[in-house]
Amino acid sequence: MSRSPTAWIVERLLLVSGACPVQTFLDGLNGQNRIDAVALLKLLAEHGNTLRPPTSKLLEQGVFELRSHQVRIFYMFRPGRRVILLDGIIKKQDAIPKATMKLLRQYRRLVKAMEEASG
Repeated sequence: MSRSPTAWIVERLLLVSGACPVQTFLDGLNGQNRIDAVALLKLLAEHGNTLRPPTSKLLEQGVFELRSHQVRIFYMFRPGRRVILLDGIIKKQDAIPKATMKLLRQYRRLVKAMEEASG
């Protein structure tokens, strides 16, 4: 499949340990949740920062969530039409759990630190 010249580059956060939280999340999905996740990621690659609620929502400065009925995928926009996928959850309550938000903040800082170190 050829990529549109306006398509966004979707990357996954890779931790120093070699772990990839969003890939672990995606690999654990099945059924409708897997279908929803694939559809959300396709929309993100095609539309990037033009996605709006209810599909995409700003959680806090620099961290967004892709949203379906239960699937939530967390991500950041970076220069060069890049999207960094951070992690995901199956939402079981209205609020994003505090522990998840804490991790997302750590991931946001890590992405920025890695970019500063490389450039």
